[in-house]
Parts: sequence; structure tokens; C-alpha cells
Amino acid sequence: MFDLSQLKIPYELPFNMPVGLHSPIVHFAVAIPVIIILLEFFNIFFRKKSLSVFSLFLTLLLATVMIGAYYTGVVDEQEAKNFLINAGKEELNEHKQLGIILVYASLAFIVLKLFFMLFKGAVSRILFLFISLAFTGAILKQGHDGGELVYEYGANNKALQKALKQNINLRKELENCKEDKAKESKKEEAKESEAVKKDDLKEEPKEQTQQNMEEKSSSVEDKDKKDEEASSVEEKEKEDNSTAISSDDSNNS
Repeated sequence: MFDLSQLKIPYELPFNMPVGLHSPIVHFAVAIPVIIILLEFFNIFFRKKSLSVFSLFLTLLLATVMIGAYYTGVVDEQEAKNFLINAGKEELNEHKQLGIILVYASLAFIVLKLFFMLFKGAVSRILFLFISLAFTGAILKQGHDGGELVYEYGANNKALQKALKQNINLRKELENCKEDKAKESKKEEAKESEAVKKDDLKEEPKEQTQQNMEEKSSSVEDKDKKDEEASSVEEKEKEDNSTAISSDDSNNS
């Protein structure tokens, strides 16, 4: 079974279409089939060939408009999808797929009109009228879905897109400010760590100098103590010698 969701239009236009033409074109795509229905309805009673020919002309015009609506819709899609949320993007894809189906349906509509023009009875006109009603219903649904894209999701709404762009720019500026602030904080931390290292290097010589002074003072004190001990020993020796001499003198006497 053929999957309609895989239906594509393989042809691309050799020139670029401007943005914003989709909306005015689709108004014709909605209005023309309504006129065709009215013509076919009156032609059931009047049976005028001129009405049938004019209806054929409108089916040809409708197919042309549907093709134009598709290609202008593709251009507007590229502009709109970057500003849509996920639900809006899904709605846009469904809208595009139905548009592709309607393009092929409009071509089949021409073939059916030519086929029913071969018959002069009222039955053929009534059948084509019902076909026209079904086709017009599908086009009206497509128009309703397109309106939802515009009014609910903001597709190709210039004011909303401008606000979204400004919001995106503000977010980028905020992110840049955060990045700059983070870089500045890192630089400050690096400067503080360097200052701490410099202070540590300055304090180390002071501590060494103080330690050296303490060592020198302790060595001086030790030397003084040794000198005092040596002097006390000499004094004791002198006293002992003097005592020995006095004892020898007393013995001689």
C-alpha cells in the first residue's frame, strides 16, 4: 500500500522566491474551490456549457495556485521553523505533507473535471459536485491548520520573530557576560595565588634570618658560658696553687 506521508514533489524552482508570499496565495486557494462549487451547483439546473468551461478554467487556475502555494510555503517554512517549538515543528511538517497531497489532488481534480465533461447528464454533474465538496473540505482544513501555525505558534509572525530574535540575542549576551565573569574570577584567583606565593617567598628569608640570629645568639651565649667556666677553672687552680705554696712555707718554717 502506498504511504502518502512519503509523497514528495521532486521539482525545485530555478529561482528564489521571496518570503511572505504564501499567505496571500493561499487565500486564492481557499476561494477558488468555493466558486467552483457554486458554479457546479447552478450548472445542475441550468446545464450551460459556458458554466462548465468556466469551471474547468477555475480548476486549472486552482492547480496553478496550489503549486504556487506549495513553493511559497517551502520558502516560508525555512524562515519559520527556527522560531517554532517542537509541537509547532510537528504541526508544520503535517501542514507541508497535506499541502503536497493537495497539489497532486488538484491535478487529479482537472482530470476528473475533463472526464465528467464528457457526459451530459445531471448525474455526472452531481458526482463532480460531491468531489468538489470533498476537495474543498480538505483545502479548508489545510487553511485552518495554517492559521493555527500563525496564531498559536507564531509562524512567520514578524513581531513575534523580532521579539524572539531579541530574546535570543539577550540570552547570548547573558551567556557572554557569564563567560567573561568566569574568566575574570579565574584571573583574580590566579593573581591571589601568585600574591600568596610571593608573600610566602618573602616570609621565608625573614624566618631564616631570625633563625640565624637565634643560632648566633645561642652560640655567643655558649661561648660566654665556656669562657666563664674556663676562668673559674683558672681561678680554682690559682687558689689551689696558692694554698699549696702556703702549706709548703709553713712546713719549712
